[in-house]
Amino acid sequence: MVLIQTDSIPLFITNLSNEGENLIMNCKNLLLQFLKKHKWEYFVGIFLLIFSTLISTYIPKIIGQVTDGLNDQTMDRIQILKALLIMMTIVVSYFILKFIWRYLLLGNGRNVEVFLRDKLFAHMQTLSVSFFNTHKTGDLIAYAINDIQAVRMIFGFGFIAIVEGLTINVISLTFMSQTINPKLTLIALIPVPVSIFLITKLRLTIRKRFLKVQKAFSIISEKVQENVMGIRVIKSFAQEDLEMKTFDKISKDRMDAHMNMVKVSSLLAPATQLFFGISFSIFILFGSRMVIEKTITIGDFVAFNTYLMLIMGPLVNIARIIEVWQKGIASINRLDEIFSAVPTTVFEISEPVDKIDGDIRIENLSFSYPGHSKRVLKNINLEIKRGTTLGILGRTGSGKTTLVSILLRLFDIEAGHIFINDIDINNIPADILRENIGVVPQDNFLFSTTIKNNIEFFRHDFSDDDIVEATKMAAVYDNIVAFPDGFDTMVGERGMSLSGGQKQRISIARAIVKDPSLLIFDDSLSAVDSNTETLILSNIKTILSDRTGIIISHRVSSVMHADQIIVLDKGRIIEAGTHEKLMEEQGSYYSLYNVQTHENDKEVLL
Repeated sequence: MVLIQTDSIPLFITNLSNEGENLIMNCKNLLLQFLKKHKWEYFVGIFLLIFSTLISTYIPKIIGQVTDGLNDQTMDRIQILKALLIMMTIVVSYFILKFIWRYLLLGNGRNVEVFLRDKLFAHMQTLSVSFFNTHKTGDLIAYAINDIQAVRMIFGFGFIAIVEGLTINVISLTFMSQTINPKLTLIALIPVPVSIFLITKLRLTIRKRFLKVQKAFSIISEKVQENVMGIRVIKSFAQEDLEMKTFDKISKDRMDAHMNMVKVSSLLAPATQLFFGISFSIFILFGSRMVIEKTITIGDFVAFNTYLMLIMGPLVNIARIIEVWQKGIASINRLDEIFSAVPTTVFEISEPVDKIDGDIRIENLSFSYPGHSKRVLKNINLEIKRGTTLGILGRTGSGKTTLVSILLRLFDIEAGHIFINDIDINNIPADILRENIGVVPQDNFLFSTTIKNNIEFFRHDFSDDDIVEATKMAAVYDNIVAFPDGFDTMVGERGMSLSGGQKQRISIARAIVKDPSLLIFDDSLSAVDSNTETLILSNIKTILSDRTGIIISHRVSSVMHADQIIVLDKGRIIEAGTHEKLMEEQGSYYSLYNVQTHENDKEVLL
């Protein structure tokens, strides 16, 4: 941020600028980085702003000279036309220069908005899942939209208003005191410092109340997002009226928060105008007497009045300037909470890793979610040889999905517990690790785009034949080609236009087409019928013939053909072995197999 320090009237500008710079430093130096990148545009823009403002302040002086010339009859027609020509030249030059500096400075205001939003989004991509578990969607949306817009206003209007206001005030006060009358200048501006003192006192109140406005915006964003995503549940339980009443209350709370801020900020402009009205009254009272006493001329009186109006413009704008800066500073504080969030831990990489082949070893692994003391996984020891398939069976909450999340480094663990290719998982860059793993998660999230885009995940590295083959292996090809638009069918938000089974199989195709060295299926066949499950499992067996696989399920039929099967219960491995070995032991696996086989027989009979 460019700081302009001055002993002239708008002292608050210096204070705000200092606050802004400190906060910018706290915000990962991102804004300072932006300013360094665009320093020449700011330098040229500020220079043209100051120069254009400087030449525009000559107009009142010319008006005063023409007034005196007409009053004393000392100016002829040629001299008057010459003065008018100079004024027109100044006006045209001011127009051209103002267009250029506004383009440079206000344009960079928009650029900083894009820059900061990109950095925020990129930073969010580095954060762990636990961060998103503790931050509401509405808050994150408010950060990315409202707060960044508030910062943009600092770099646009807020910054320009300070520089332009300072330039006008300094030059106008110089002309008023040195070329007209210093005593009249001092007397006329006595009320102005009182106005600035009052306004400065109100600025912290504005900032506090703006934080409440942003919080209210987060709440209303969260409510809208939840209702849109859960509209089927709301309608199923006939809760529309209750949700509308709840939303109405939230909306009114936001309005009340905004009005509380407006009650303070709306005092700023009237207070400034009131004190300037007093200044004009003092000027007219003392200035007219000076004209009568011939201490100043009529031209000086007119010029002084014009300069006073020039000064009034930026100072009346103090209200908006303070509001913009307080909002921006509050938003930088809020954004700093996100930028200071610690990304997924980056450990020192001892040797370059660009590919993994799925040879996994887990030693004495225990895990608790951040902020919780209860262990979700307890003393897990496991070895998955390259090219083999592991089946994981267990009840809901037994730790199956948690284990997969750790393998993907969605949560960090201490070193020395998980090794892939004999390399500690913490020493493998997260992007390399995830690039080599294909995962079909439980929620089967699909994006609001075409089926093809969802399968290739917006990466156009795959041929149409690859995509078709992947959908055939996932047993969803026939469903896709049956749609009028085939692979170009829009699936709607989160794939709402598709059935649960179709979403699962498209998710499977997305993992298959990636051709990873490790494939993980996290309860990915729960929404398909038994015949489709048998077909997909047969295809998966073919796919996993030359790569490592992990199949998580609550169905024995999904994991029984795996090379190794483990049964989890309350975070512990209670049984491990092949299907035949576990059946011989007649433990939990055996009991579950018999129960599910009996249920399947009943379904066949029905």
